[in-house]
Amino acid sequence: MKTFGSIHSFPEFLEIQKAGEEQELRNARISCQNKLLEMKNDTKLDVWIAWVNQMHDEIAQRAVQLCEMQLSEAGFGQPPARYAFVTFGSSGRQEATLWSDQDNGLIIGDEMEEEDSGYFLKFGVSLVGILEFAGYPKCTGKVMCSEPMWRRTLSGWKQQLTDWSSDHAWEPTRHFIIASDMRHITGNAELSSSWKIHLRNAVQQQPLMNAALLRNTVHHKATLNVMGRIVTERFGEHAGDFDVKYGMYIPLVNSIRTMALQRGIIETTSIKRMERIIQLEGGSLLLENVQRALMYSFRMRMETPVYFNEGLVVSSGYIPKEQLMNKKVQYELKDSLGVIRRIHRSLERELRFLDRKGL
Repeated sequence: MKTFGSIHSFPEFLEIQKAGEEQELRNARISCQNKLLEMKNDTKLDVWIAWVNQMHDEIAQRAVQLCEMQLSEAGFGQPPARYAFVTFGSSGRQEATLWSDQDNGLIIGDEMEEEDSGYFLKFGVSLVGILEFAGYPKCTGKVMCSEPMWRRTLSGWKQQLTDWSSDHAWEPTRHFIIASDMRHITGNAELSSSWKIHLRNAVQQQPLMNAALLRNTVHHKATLNVMGRIVTERFGEHAGDFDVKYGMYIPLVNSIRTMALQRGIIETTSIKRMERIIQLEGGSLLLENVQRALMYSFRMRMETPVYFNEGLVVSSGYIPKEQLMNKKVQYELKDSLGVIRRIHRSLERELRFLDRKGL
């Protein structure tokens, strides 16, 4: 894990590492998030996001340790095989907000005996519970190590990745896309490394997967209408507000991920993916604009209004209609949404070309 400062400059991390039970971990998380909120306006955006994601990593690592301790104390003993705890989604990309939910999995060593699978079932369910209490809501899509699909032996994972990459229907392709953001957090790093190599090889061995990736990418929430105006929510409590996550951030992330997979790029952060894409493609105004729009989406995502629920920071993820009345916000948002529309049209043209060739 990359460290952006010392424990002495950020003592809240030490509180997380020393937490002896779930309540202490939750308290340490609240203390750390409050410190991060205090320093937000005086810290460069990329540095602040790095601090936020280091906090999440510290909490996840300690949660795993607490989970092992609790199972041992409950009479389940020590882990019967090697394992790696990994994350997906925004945490996998090191782009999580202070209020992000869970997206995680377990990779278990093939030396595990069948009769020991119950330990890791208990481990996965318990760990998700610890993380939920620490402030990470359960993933609505059930991408969590409590679920059999996201908790497998290494050989089981490899077979699943192969199956997903060779089946170009919508759902298996979506699962493969989610998996491609995997990042190792703690446990046996060799398992995660072997997993990652297999994923990269699966892409290389499935040239027909390119069209499937594009099909899943070009579908997104409309953000600009035919008149070039920002599309806001029409109904409900957020009527008139703009959905930053699904209207701007996710379409950009999805496009960047697809372009990276097409080029065999194995980095998981969107920033590094864009840097590698630009290196490979040379100077491109569109790609540079995508890179700029990505940073703007980070800023807007981190600046959506927040509130507190039992000490934990929460956000709806929307830019309120009052903020959208600001001309500077309107201009910058329209500019970024225009970039999203251009990159999607480029990917749509690429998909039509592949479809004409029968790929």
